[in-house]
Formats: sequence, structure tokens, C-alpha cells
Amino acid sequence: MTARAPRRLPEWVASVASGVVAVVVLGGIWTYVSLVLLDPDRRFLLPPPWEVVATLGRPSVMQPMLEALGRTTMVSLAGLAIAVALGAAWAIAMSQSRWVERVIYPYAVILQTVPILALTPLIGVWFGYGIPARVVVAVIIAIFPVISMTFFGLTSGPSPAAHDLFTLARATRWQRLTRLELPAAVPSMFTGLRSAAGLSVIGAIVGDFFFQQGAVGIGGLLRVYTLRLDMAVLLTAVGLTALFGVVVFTVFGVAERLVVGHFYGAPGGGRRR
Repeated sequence: MTARAPRRLPEWVASVASGVVAVVVLGGIWTYVSLVLLDPDRRFLLPPPWEVVATLGRPSVMQPMLEALGRTTMVSLAGLAIAVALGAAWAIAMSQSRWVERVIYPYAVILQTVPILALTPLIGVWFGYGIPARVVVAVIIAIFPVISMTFFGLTSGPSPAAHDLFTLARATRWQRLTRLELPAAVPSMFTGLRSAAGLSVIGAIVGDFFFQQGAVGIGGLLRVYTLRLDMAVLLTAVGLTALFGVVVFTVFGVAERLVVGHFYGAPGGGRRR
């Protein structure tokens, strides 16, 4: 008789188990540092985990925090939408002309490489110190992945044979773009969109931190909690912000798999008819 191969756990069970183990290990290290390594008079710098969890049950803390997170969500979504529209148009323009690519691509690199702190004074002068300035910061931080991945998909996605076929059919530039290049670029565009979604959250929080006129976002609350040295509430806000970023990244990752999987089949396979 042949021995049965051991049954493998479902992938989701293994993922949940590994996540639980990571939380337990992190919580143990956190507790050890807070209660053993830190002196009692410095324990406020890293309160034990249960003090941070206790803040979740305080309406006076959670209500303004959730309201601020909602404002930051709106800023990040607005920045992402503008970044996608501008980035896609930017990439399409570069893909249609080498001359245009040479002229405008360096500006995309500049947006990626110049520290946002260096642009903060200009953004404040030009757009004020409220929500429009926060949206601008989110756009600047999120736009480069959209430009680079869309341009990569437009120029590398279609095969030479497909281009030859469209040339034989005497397709116009518009037909080549809309029927060949853009459909072939969809997987790369979604990769850029997923990265831009996470970066737009970072940009919105950074904008909240520096531009605090008007309704306060989660970044503004982080600054307030830091100045107060209210570390338990600050760690709660940081954890909530991190969870929000993970949710945004996961949602766009699922959307990528659904859309790309529906139109292009399994990875490595051809496009479905």
C-alpha cells in the first residue's frame, strides 16, 4: 500500500495562521519593550498594547478620528482620479511621438525625484493651505506609477505582428491606439493604478500634515497627537491609517485580478475571445 500524501492546508488558512502568529510575536515584543526595557517614567513613549486597544472603545477618540479618516479618504480618491486621468493622458502623448516623449518625460522624473517638502511652500502659495493643496500633494506623489506603467504597456504590450497587421489594414493612429495599444496596456495600467492608489493615501496624509486649514484630516490629527505626546491615541491613529492603506491596496489588487483575469485569462495566457 502506498502512503497517502499529507493534506495541505488551504491557502487562506495558512495566510490567516501566519498573520495571527505575526501579531502574537509583535505583541510579545511590544509588551516586553514597554514593561521591561523602558523605565516606568519613560513608559508613556510606548504604552503596552492593551492601553492602545482600550482607546478603540472611547467615542471621544474614535469619532473625530473616523471623521478625519473619511476626509483623508476623499482627498486620496480625488488625488488618485486626477493622477490617473493626467498620467494616462501624459503616457498616451509620449507613446504617440518620440519628440513629445523627449520633451515631457523629464518632467515626470522631476515630479518623482524632487522631495515633496521642497514643493510644499509653492503648493501653499499657489493653492492655499486647505483641501485643494492636499489633493495636489496626493496627485504629485501618485502620478508617476500611472505614467510609467501606462507608457510601458502602450509601447511594449502589442506584439510586432499585431502592429504589422494593423499597418496592412491601413488603420489610423486613433484606431491603432484604441483597438490595439490601449487594450494591450490594461495589465500594466492596473499595476500602475494599484501602486498609485497606495501612494495617493500617503500623499493625502502628507497633505493633511502640512496643510491644516479647513476640516482636519487624519494627518492633522497625527500631528496634534504627537505634539500632545498622547502616544496611546497616536498609535491607534497610526494603526488605523495603516489598515486603511492596506484596504485600499487590497481593493485595487482584487480589481486588477478580476478585470485582467476576465479579459486576458490566466497569467501567461492569451486574451479571451
